Amino acid sequence: MLSLIEKIIKENLIKLHVKSHDWKEAIKLSAQPLVDDEIVTSNYVNEIINSVNEYGPYFVIAPHVALAHAPGKAGAKELAMGISVLEPAIEFNNADNDPVSYVFTLSAPDSNSHLKAMQELVYLLTDDNFYQVLSNSQKPSEILQYIKDSVVKQKIGK
Repeated sequence: MLSLIEKIIKENLIKLHVKSHDWKEAIKLSAQPLVDDEIVTSNYVNEIINSVNEYGPYFVIAPHVALAHAPGKAGAKELAMGISVLEPAIEFNNADNDPVSYVFTLSAPDSNSHLKAMQELVYLLTDDNFYQVLSNSQKPSEILQYIKDSVVKQKIGK
């Protein structure tokens, strides 16, 4: 059985070697695959940027990791997550965790459906090998395979 995180991260939502000039462009480029698939609206992407302008880079959640998201009502149509690997890393003005190399763009249409996927993501973010896979993968399928293998191991370990 697929884990939730496997169901919501699709190969076409993973972008490698993303070049960006600043954090706003990094957000837009990271969210674009979700816009293209009509998973989120362009307003949703604007709301992510607006929230950073208003509240600061609160979603830079770990060293080099941003979890970009906005309220579902801003334009999240379905549960999904994109992954972008930024090259080079970008400053998001988060003193503790800059620069950001990995942007996980979350689309959650409600306040509960994504919680299990967040648990699975936190598990992955505690795995140093996951960052190596993100940085060194040549194809999105390699990242998906690692996620699948890791989540299966996590289940077996319980």
